[in-house]
Amino acid sequence: MSDNPSTRYKCLRCNHRQYDTGEIRAAGGFWSKIFDVQGRRFSTVTCQRCRHTELFQVDSSKLGSVFDFFTG
Repeated sequence: MSDNPSTRYKCLRCNHRQYDTGEIRAAGGFWSKIFDVQGRRFSTVTCQRCRHTELFQVDSSKLGSVFDFFTG
């Protein structure tokens, strides 16, 4: 969570600047299960006011870079 007024994040829908961050993993479809392909990881940024959520697909080694972008 961030409440620092100097952050670069601004909600696309309501222009609010406070947000929560998280991570989700998505399993692939039928073919990825057959070939045992690992699911994808996404970082999330959710507006605290309107709950609009943006997803960013990143390598696990680059996950911190996405969050660093929003916090300056």
